[in-house]
Amino acid sequence: MTHRNPEDNALRGAAEPRTLAEACDLVTTPDLDVSADGMFGQYGGAHLPPQLAGPMAEVARAYAEARQDPEFYAEYRRLLRDAVGRPSPLTPLDRLSDELGGARIVLKREDLNHTGAHKINHTIGEALLAKRMGKRSLIAETGAGQHGVALATAAAMVGLDCEIHMGAIDVAKQHPNVVRMRLLGTKVVSVEREGRSLKEAVDSAFEVYAADPEKYLFAIGSVVGPHPFPTMIRDFQSVVGREARAQFLAQAGRLPDAVAACVGGGSNAMGLFHGFLDDPEVELYGFEAGGEGLETGRHAASITLGRTGVLHGARTYLMQDEDGQTIDSHSISAGLDYPAVGPEHAFLHDTGRAVYEPVSDTECMDAFLRLTRTEGITPAIESAHALAGALRLARRWADEGLVGPDAPEGEERIIIVNLSGRGDKDVDYVAEKLGLTGEADEVVR
Repeated sequence: MTHRNPEDNALRGAAEPRTLAEACDLVTTPDLDVSADGMFGQYGGAHLPPQLAGPMAEVARAYAEARQDPEFYAEYRRLLRDAVGRPSPLTPLDRLSDELGGARIVLKREDLNHTGAHKINHTIGEALLAKRMGKRSLIAETGAGQHGVALATAAAMVGLDCEIHMGAIDVAKQHPNVVRMRLLGTKVVSVEREGRSLKEAVDSAFEVYAADPEKYLFAIGSVVGPHPFPTMIRDFQSVVGREARAQFLAQAGRLPDAVAACVGGGSNAMGLFHGFLDDPEVELYGFEAGGEGLETGRHAASITLGRTGVLHGARTYLMQDEDGQTIDSHSISAGLDYPAVGPEHAFLHDTGRAVYEPVSDTECMDAFLRLTRTEGITPAIESAHALAGALRLARRWADEGLVGPDAPEGEERIIIVNLSGRGDKDVDYVAEKLGLTGEADEVVR
């Protein structure tokens, strides 16, 4: 797997767009590198049973054609602009940053997209591809429910049916999103087997798809699964990083020192990272779910403690026991509660281009409250992992004397954090975890 030559990047140096609008019109140009077999070093590929090999090869051929079709991407860009509201803004966290003693944090506001998260970026692309292929319905899994809501929305936009599978635990935890999907006309399937979480939802949806691939396009919700999905979802999500790079350059006249995102399957992180892969001076940080602590086994730190194996059609890092059997993951966040990671993340970890660290449930909730109460922004629990990691990174820089009063003279250090979703879906769950009630603090009679 190679990446673009910096001299060929349309968002660089002498080729820098004259205006931000011009830059954001370039963000969906499908010029990212792709291998014919979907391999990222030793990771990826399409490890599939015979009944799925043919349908997935059909999707790969269709996407290879679509990504070279200007009309396909023109319609995609139009919907991102007119229906999603792109470009999403950058928001500096002035009050929170003032508490850090030197480092500054800036949010990429994917929470302000239509449907409230980054997921709409790729579901619109998948819906357009399904319509191009003559499919009648989209089918997918979802954990936190944001991919399900976004796919249901995209299906409604283009006139397709939609079916979403969720683990029973997540159905209960994400009730508002279940209602939203049903209001959009989507069939929601609760999966009661085994762990009753995201992994089981993926298995269930794949079974239905395999039984009738002529009807469905399986719309995977992250950069996981068999080829072409890790590449395709990355391409659609690359709008995040390309926008962020152009916006930050326009505002600051330089690049950030680091970018950070949460990592479950890893679509929001890969979307942000791909804007900066060819900028070696920009550090890339992915923060995965450390759950109740790595020592407890109750986590979803598939890169930190996982081993190479195959799950859901791709070779990558995943959580396994000594016999090579996939083990249950855990996270306070439904969207990160997955025992594996996208194959390109595995590749970036092995090459050292990106750094991956776990964030515990406790750190996540602390960051959730801190952002809400200092900036008036309520993040998704998934996104709070990224903020918690960025706060940790800022403290590390301070300890190393890279920021603060002991830092060398020069520019301040800045981190862009992908706020991949808003916390509306999580407020009831968070209130329960924190012991908050819906009662008033004071009664006046």
